Amino acid sequence: MTDANLESDLVRDFHSVWHPCTPRRDQETNPPLLIERGEGVFLFDRAGNRYMDVISSWWVNLFGHNHPRLNAALQQQLAKVAHVMFAGVTHRPAIDLAGKLLSLAPPNLSRVYFSDNGSTSVEVALKMSLQYWLQVGRPEKKCFVHLSGGYHGETLGALSVCGLGLFRAPFEDVLMENVAVQGPDCYSCPFGLVPGSCQAECFGPMERALEEGAGRIAGVIVEPLVQGAAGMKMYPAVYLKKLQEAAARADVHTLYDEVAVGFGRTGSLFVAGTEGLRPTFLCLSKGITSGYLPLGATLTEETIFAAFDGDFASRRFFIHSHSYAANPLASAVACETLALLTEDDFLAGLRPKIAAIGAHRPRFEELPWCGEFRQTGMIAAVELVRDQKTREPFDPARRAGYAVYLEGLKRGLIMRPLGDVVYFLPPLVISLEEIEMMMNTARTCMIEALGK
Repeated sequence: MTDANLESDLVRDFHSVWHPCTPRRDQETNPPLLIERGEGVFLFDRAGNRYMDVISSWWVNLFGHNHPRLNAALQQQLAKVAHVMFAGVTHRPAIDLAGKLLSLAPPNLSRVYFSDNGSTSVEVALKMSLQYWLQVGRPEKKCFVHLSGGYHGETLGALSVCGLGLFRAPFEDVLMENVAVQGPDCYSCPFGLVPGSCQAECFGPMERALEEGAGRIAGVIVEPLVQGAAGMKMYPAVYLKKLQEAAARADVHTLYDEVAVGFGRTGSLFVAGTEGLRPTFLCLSKGITSGYLPLGATLTEETIFAAFDGDFASRRFFIHSHSYAANPLASAVACETLALLTEDDFLAGLRPKIAAIGAHRPRFEELPWCGEFRQTGMIAAVELVRDQKTREPFDPARRAGYAVYLEGLKRGLIMRPLGDVVYFLPPLVISLEEIEMMMNTARTCMIEALGK
């Protein structure tokens, strides 16, 4: 492909495509990468340049690009049927996938509702919770508690439980009214404590909200352990244990949004199920197909499902649909993804990789712009600051994180930041040698971008 053809394609892109989360002015000065192919943890652009996919293509890729077993699963299903509606129709890949998910999820979860992405998996949980309370004679329970910094997608229902003004502010007037509480913030702990030794003293605002609003609260939604879009904010499991106890006392549902952190990202398959955690709803997407095809799943309890037992006239069934729900191709690839995750003690094999990422903590912390290096499992993040001692942030106009991102592209890393938080969320199949390359190159990028 000649440079002229490459330039022509980018011009056509500029005049016809609307890219997500991309200011037009950025696109004028830094055109998007025109990706031609992928192999393992690397992507290759039209010109043949290689880039390590440090963020798993927005957190979806588990087993690298162009994986032979996932390719084969897709091709085998493609030879049978690509799509069929899921109302009044079923198929083996969806049945198999539901069974696999339930066998791996906490034992209180017994039903799987399929949709087509993370936002819709959350929408389904919110609507199921609301309709459940209506149908058991508690219509006054019709709001949700969510955390500051929480992010659960960008459909209007999901935005109504979002704690980030960047996403919700333009739509504030049309969002349903919910209850926002101050969430855990270990980076700026008001008690001066550190994760691992604290007892989630910051749980107080949530506890008060549940005690005071129990009669009107349908449920509480959280991103367990890691708040992704907030800047990979991390907090200890003791917070979730306290939440489970308080929610039970208040008789409200717990909704775990594991769209980003599920499927091995934290070191375990799901956060739900670890340490006895039993959410009422478990929302899944992203890694479920290792980035091959869109798919969402909402898991819930039999008591929830039973409340929807009714005929057409009663309107007690769940009137919610997605054209691509349980798509056979996506379901087949998801089944193979779960097989790869659960074979040969795969998750145990992540421990040396988690340790290898963590071993770079001192090297980042010695940089004058590192406010904090934090890590949960295969997720790590560096909070960039103007002054390390005071943790004074950079002027937003400086766009420090974006500068590091641009430097990364020069050096073969794709590490799209969250504001001034540079994070690492690579495919789980990354090798120890590739981890060294990722961390060393990222550190160099910070020095080059911020030391000028």
